[in-house]
Amino acid sequence: MSSIQDIKQRFGIIGSATELDRAISKAIRVAPTDISVMVSGESGTGKEVIPKIIHQMSSRKHGPYIAVNCGAIPEGTIDSELFGHEKGSFTGADKTRSGRFETSSGGTLFLDEIGDMPLSLQSKLLRAIEGRSIQRVGGDKDIKIDLRLICATHQNIESYVDEGKFRADLFFRINVFPIVVPNLAERAVDIPDIINFMLKELKSRGEEVPNFDQSAMQELGRYNWP
Repeated sequence: MSSIQDIKQRFGIIGSATELDRAISKAIRVAPTDISVMVSGESGTGKEVIPKIIHQMSSRKHGPYIAVNCGAIPEGTIDSELFGHEKGSFTGADKTRSGRFETSSGGTLFLDEIGDMPLSLQSKLLRAIEGRSIQRVGGDKDIKIDLRLICATHQNIESYVDEGKFRADLFFRINVFPIVVPNLAERAVDIPDIINFMLKELKSRGEEVPNFDQSAMQELGRYNWP
């Protein structure tokens, strides 16, 4: 099994903070299984790297890896995007199209920003997870799927459940193995390494780079990084 340091080098991860190492360690541990994983953390923390680690270290690594940002797809088209559609099922559907669940079969499907999924579609997602099959929009045929599902969110899904914005049964299905990615304030010890990496990148492009003295580094370490 690869070590945490091997994974960092392979995926370009900078830092050695305890919380960061814990997140990577959990990804390594869960990768050989087919357990559903929920990755949470603030926007900009790099949550999208965790599913890639899990996929590449799993038995599905030779299968497709497909990532879908649920918050970036219009509500009217996300059903077709995920589950596909049959020809003539709606205006503009001039041919049958496979959705992301079908095309990721045999591999890993990563649903980013799962908290933005419309409530009306959550029941269909739950049925797909439980039955390991989907139906295209406008179709009545069950299509078997075989995939690893990983979800991510920057929102507090538990509060969404309490407010009736997210199905509790779906939450329990996708939150089997939670992984939390720390924000920068929680890994301030990594700030000097991150800054030095960025300065090196700028210098390699021939750009003038500033110097950060010890007091500047300390000030950046005290900042709360909202």
